[in-house]
Amino acid sequence: MLLLTITATFHKLRPQPCHGESNICANPTKIQFAVLYLSLALAVLGMGGTRVTIGPMGAHQFDQPKERGIFFNWYALVMDVCVIVSSTGIVYVINNVSWAWGFGITAITNIFALLLFFVGTGFFRELKPQGSPFPGLASVIIRAIKNRGTLLSQDPIDYYQHHENETNPTLPSKFFRFLNHAALKIEGDTEQNGSPKKSWQFCTVKKVEDLKSLIKLIPLWTSAILVCIPYIIQTSLGILQALTMDRHLGHNAHIAAASVVAVLLVSGCITILFIDRILFPMWNKFGLQPITPLQRICIGHCFYILSMAISAFVEAKRLKIVRIHNLRHEDNALVPMSIYWLVPSYALVGIAEAFNFPGQVEFYYREFPQDMKNTSSAIVSLFYGITCYVGNALIDVFRRSTDWLPDNINNGRLDIVYWLITVLVGINFCYFLLCASLYKYKTIEDDDGFVSSS
Repeated sequence: MLLLTITATFHKLRPQPCHGESNICANPTKIQFAVLYLSLALAVLGMGGTRVTIGPMGAHQFDQPKERGIFFNWYALVMDVCVIVSSTGIVYVINNVSWAWGFGITAITNIFALLLFFVGTGFFRELKPQGSPFPGLASVIIRAIKNRGTLLSQDPIDYYQHHENETNPTLPSKFFRFLNHAALKIEGDTEQNGSPKKSWQFCTVKKVEDLKSLIKLIPLWTSAILVCIPYIIQTSLGILQALTMDRHLGHNAHIAAASVVAVLLVSGCITILFIDRILFPMWNKFGLQPITPLQRICIGHCFYILSMAISAFVEAKRLKIVRIHNLRHEDNALVPMSIYWLVPSYALVGIAEAFNFPGQVEFYYREFPQDMKNTSSAIVSLFYGITCYVGNALIDVFRRSTDWLPDNINNGRLDIVYWLITVLVGINFCYFLLCASLYKYKTIEDDDGFVSSS
């Protein structure tokens, strides 16, 4: 942020402005490009180091599952509030004061946040680094392939345990039995003193089960990629709709087309507050079974589908008005239809996100192996990133292979696009229900914390 502020402050770090109406503009120099790209690269690294770490780090501070669930709600709420502030307040400063002040305010808030973090370091409960778990998981696959011709034993003593003197040795589970070969004791594995010859290939039952738990999560993780497609589609194509609609707010003021996205964020914040302060406390007061993370994600799926269906109905109505007023062949002519028609679908996406995002973060934190919980929320960020690419790829496919998304959307069929996305998300919902019904939680949470389940 400091580098971005500098690029916006010093004239030598940005191209010269265009001259008059001649549209003759100077190209950026290599140094100007280098500073800009370095700034963006550092921003990406910073987000990767903080956004995916704060979630599990905050959860580490609490002992009770209920407290962790509350934390994940407020974690999502604070992120939404920050996006609202940046997309409205900071953008206002950039547009009406200067880019330097907009970036400068953001840099100052980041410095303040860093100082606040340092002040709190003495109070944080921090897990000791235990090294990367990925080499251990890779060694499971290597040893399983190497020992594939060995007969599996039904005696726990024949498998390497997490502790050498384990009083209650356990057998690896029957799921993906092929991987059980990795933990099997093989003659010649150890030195004369009993230590493994190659420690990085030394596999215990725990390592095998950790890899199996990740494999079990893959189907649910893939279902999460498509569930967020409505978020990407509506925040991009919805703005094109807003540009052609009546955006007046009273007689003089009008709403910016991009500001309709704020409805989504505000709706999400209100829903999270409702869930955390009203719904869950009432749920517990009546002695009902706590809502599991997968059930919460399921509710998010339903709201996503409903939001896309409503978007399709609204767009069909907008196109009907376009035909009535014969506006199809005018380039994105304003349609006598209020922008407020877009509010319900955006509000439903916000509600869906309020159920889906905290549910996803809590689910993966809860189900990831103990020594990989720090990377659990990175998995959530990963499928959100993939969703952005998939959503934009779908838009590109529609533009190239159909006439539904022309430059003039008044002459297109955006409603068909919305219906197809609705069907796609609906099919994905059925896939999610199948995966969720077959999935068995690794742990069961109660008031006393985590307890094992079969």
